[in-house]
Amino acid sequence: MVDLRSFLSELDQSKELIRINESLSKKYEIPAILKSVDADSAVLFEKVKDHNVPIVGGICASRDRICKSLNIDNTILYQHLLTAIRNPLRSKICEDGPVKEIQEKPMLSKIPILTHYERDPGPYLTAAIVSARSPDGTIENVSIHRMQVLDNNHLAIRIVPRHLYKLCQMTRETKNKLDISISIGLNPTILLAASSSAPFGISEFDIANTLMNGDLKLIKCEHVDAYAPADAELVLEGRILLDEETLEGPFVDVTSTYDIQRKQPIIEVVGIMRREKYIYQALLPAGSEHRLLMGMPQEVRIWEYSKNIVPSVKSVNMTIGGCGWLHCVVSFKKFREGDGKNVLMAIFAANPSIKHAIVVDSDIDVYDINQVEWAIATRFRGDRDLLLVPNVRVSSLDPTADQELELGCKVGVDATKTLSKNKDLFERAKIPRSTKVDRVLKRITQNNYE
Repeated sequence: MVDLRSFLSELDQSKELIRINESLSKKYEIPAILKSVDADSAVLFEKVKDHNVPIVGGICASRDRICKSLNIDNTILYQHLLTAIRNPLRSKICEDGPVKEIQEKPMLSKIPILTHYERDPGPYLTAAIVSARSPDGTIENVSIHRMQVLDNNHLAIRIVPRHLYKLCQMTRETKNKLDISISIGLNPTILLAASSSAPFGISEFDIANTLMNGDLKLIKCEHVDAYAPADAELVLEGRILLDEETLEGPFVDVTSTYDIQRKQPIIEVVGIMRREKYIYQALLPAGSEHRLLMGMPQEVRIWEYSKNIVPSVKSVNMTIGGCGWLHCVVSFKKFREGDGKNVLMAIFAANPSIKHAIVVDSDIDVYDINQVEWAIATRFRGDRDLLLVPNVRVSSLDPTADQELELGCKVGVDATKTLSKNKDLFERAKIPRSTKVDRVLKRITQNNYE
């Protein structure tokens, strides 16, 4: 599976795509539908008011859909991603591709970019990947960034101190502009790779290419020194102006609260490439898609760090209720007292943005919050099992933290069984099931769906 369209076709066949043919506005109306549907289905808006371009959203709003794009089962996701990060496969460079069907001058108002929430300062690109290279061309970074529309050929981009920030710093030594491509309308695999925590120097395009079995093709942009997926729906060619900033935001981030305004760099859009009849891909800020794309790649890192402490780690969940970013639950088989707190410290080390971490035994399903809460209720004792780390680096998105200094408090909850007590005290009661009961329950379930 190479492009967005082939994945949409697959979702259509499996009845995981809702088609809406009523004309809706890109300002508030389409975001309101995306918020209501959320993880249940992807949504294709076939008619958009004042535009002849369809919009799709919710593509990556569930774990199952992300794994479907990778053609794998969720149980091997972490190892699958780690293998791709450690064995990136160089992407093929092509002279031409579907995204080059139309080339035109920048006119951002022609693109149905959504305005999501009532206090938004304007439309925001939210499902776009940004690709940039170092001045000598040896290092490439591909990452997802929010971009606020300023006018028909300028955007404000939020850049945190990670890989793209480092490329900006490297470029600033010799030039005042960094060439970039901004690609929209992509296979979920590319979005997942762009969200990954790959080491600096490894191209996320090459990670995506490994995940796609070598089928990713890139094209060289016409106006800037950057590459983009040949099968993208839309590519903006631009330059980050390293000596110019503007006030960006407020923006609703994963917490469903407004992130603070900051001075951020400006992008000058110098060209547009697109398919003749392109599909615009949207992502609802603070929706399940946003939270999964931020949180799931971090689960891989947490899984790896935790396995260095206890090799019996079973599952990791950056919970949707914890905004996909601030809460994490890890399950593992405990061998020694103290394992729980050691795993908690590994979680915090793996992702400094985590605010609250919970560890549970392997019999607890980390994706079932009722089970997690039951483990806290029956296996956690506050005076013994609580880990408190004050005045430490936390996420800038945490509204309770000092968002400028990124200082706050971390809390770890060890909800694993103590090994020093009779294990029967912590056993969850079960009712034996006969084959007759299974048949009756199956019949009840079928009747409910008919």
